Amino acid sequence: MSIRVSSLSVYNFRSFAAYDLSLGEAVNVLVGRNAAGKTNLVECLQLLTSGQSFRRPSPRDLVRQGAEACRAQCTLEGEGRLLEMGLAVAGSRRTFSRNGKKVTAAGVRGVLPSVLFCPDHLDMVKRSASVRRAALDDFGVQLNEQYARLVSTYERTVEQRNNLLKEPYVDRGLLAAWDESISATGAALTVHRMSLLARIREHAARAYGAIAPGELLGISYSPSIYGDEYTAGDKIPQRGEVQEQFLRALDERRDEELRRGITLTGPHRDEILFTIDGRDARSFASQGQQRSVVLAWKIAEVAVTRDILGRPPLLLLDDVMSELDASRRESIMHFIEDGVQTVITTTNLGYFSDLVLEEAKVVEVDE
Repeated sequence: MSIRVSSLSVYNFRSFAAYDLSLGEAVNVLVGRNAAGKTNLVECLQLLTSGQSFRRPSPRDLVRQGAEACRAQCTLEGEGRLLEMGLAVAGSRRTFSRNGKKVTAAGVRGVLPSVLFCPDHLDMVKRSASVRRAALDDFGVQLNEQYARLVSTYERTVEQRNNLLKEPYVDRGLLAAWDESISATGAALTVHRMSLLARIREHAARAYGAIAPGELLGISYSPSIYGDEYTAGDKIPQRGEVQEQFLRALDERRDEELRRGITLTGPHRDEILFTIDGRDARSFASQGQQRSVVLAWKIAEVAVTRDILGRPPLLLLDDVMSELDASRRESIMHFIEDGVQTVITTTNLGYFSDLVLEEAKVVEVDE
C-alpha cells in the first residue's frame, strides 16, 4: 500500500474557522459552490506535502480574516508508517512540523509529493519562459533535495551578483569570483533540469499521443548560455562542459551586464520548448492542442514520481474539469491509474460519469 493522506484538519486557515476532511484511498471529489473554500483545502494539502503553494502566499495570507494565527495538519498513512505533517502560522512566521517536531519546508517534502493541476496551468505553453521553468523546478524540488538546494543557491547567487553589477565601480576581481560561483551552481542546475525534463518528455509524449492520436509532442531544453547555437537532443552535456560554456557566455556579455546591472545569461534565462509535429506549439498550436500539452505534462509528472520514488504522488485537480472539453476530461480520468490518490474540486458533478462517482468519495464542501 502506497502512502496516502487519510485526513486533513484546518483551523482559521484561509476561509475556514475549522474544518475536518477525511479522504479515501482513490478518487475524492470535493463539490460545492464557487468560493466555498475548495481551493483553500487543495492549497493546504499542497503546502503540507510539498512545502509550497501555487498561490505563493505570504504567511499572513493564510490566516483567516480576524484571526491572529492558523494551523493545519494532515495524516499520512501507508508502507507501515504513520506521519503527521503540520503547519502553523503566527504573524509573519510560517512553521512546518513532522510528527510534532519543527522542520523546514524540506522536512515535509519527498514523503508524498503532490502534483497540482489548476486553471492557471492551462496556458503554460504560451506564457513567459519563467512559468515553464517554475513548473519544472517546483516539480524537481519535491523529488530531490539536491535539486532544491541548487535552485535556492542559484537564486541567491544571481541576486548577489546583480547587486555587485549595480555598484558604480565594480571590482573586476570580485566579479570573477562570482562568475566561478554562478557558473558552477548554474551548470549543476542546468544538468539537473535537463535530466528531469528527459524523464518528463518520454511520458508526456506517450500521454499526448493517447490524447491526440497521430500528433507528436516534442519537449526540449534550451540553455541561454549557448545562444542560438545550441541544438536540442537526447544527449545531456557534462557539467564541466556546461560550466565552461557558462564562463564563456559571461565573458562575452561582460560589458552589457556592467552597463545594465543584471546577469543576462544562465538558468534564470533558459527556455523550455514545446513542439507538435515539429512546429513551435507556442506560435502554431491551437488552444485545444496547448491544453493537451499541459495535460500530458501533468500526467507525466505522476509517472515520473512513481519512477523515481517508487510510489505515486497525491494528484490535486483544482477546478480543471470546467476548463476542459469532454474528451480531455475523459482523458484525464483515464490516466488516473489505480493506486493514485486524487482530490478533485468541482462545482458540477455532471462532469463525471456515473461509474466514477460510484467509486469515488464525494464530499460536499460548504465553509
